[in-house]
Amino acid sequence: MWAPGDQVLIRHVLRGRVLHALPVTIVDARPDLLTTWIAPETPIAYPLGLENGTLLPLDRWKVELRTWFDPGALDLTVPGRAHMLRLFWEPHGGFRGWYVNLQEPLAWTSRGWDTTDNQLDLWVEPSGEVTWKDEDHLEQAVGHGMFSPEEAIAIRAEARRVIDEWPFPTGWEDWRPDPGWELPELPPGWDAVPD
Repeated sequence: MWAPGDQVLIRHVLRGRVLHALPVTIVDARPDLLTTWIAPETPIAYPLGLENGTLLPLDRWKVELRTWFDPGALDLTVPGRAHMLRLFWEPHGGFRGWYVNLQEPLAWTSRGWDTTDNQLDLWVEPSGEVTWKDEDHLEQAVGHGMFSPEEAIAIRAEARRVIDEWPFPTGWEDWRPDPGWELPELPPGWDAVPD
């Protein structure tokens, strides 16, 4: 259905609100793996849900329009799985590491896919060192009623499953985007729910 170079919208939605919207370029769309590129300077809607490092209640979150920072990122998402792998490179082109975003499985929309960010993340160095990130944000999200205690247990279990499966390296570390791809735009109505 999708071909390399096609542009789609990936959004993070929680409790009927779009908190993050990323127009991305399709690199490969197979039944077992969705690969998308976030180009540098892509206009995005970015969630502002922290104050002094503490997660705010959802009704105090704001969304800011900004651009994606350099040098871009490649996302690998397995349909049905509750995480995504994001590959980062240094500005000079060297591979920087993998970011594991714990999120709900992708749900198809008319313009791409929706998911929900589950607050917990992992950072994996090229050396294999793993850092758990934002565990306190997940606990605060439970305290704010954004997730149940049972959902938090499942989110942590998915993080442990990724580490146990160890999908690193992914085979995409030397990949580079097609220089002919156009920069995606944040489409009108990006924040409409349902899409």
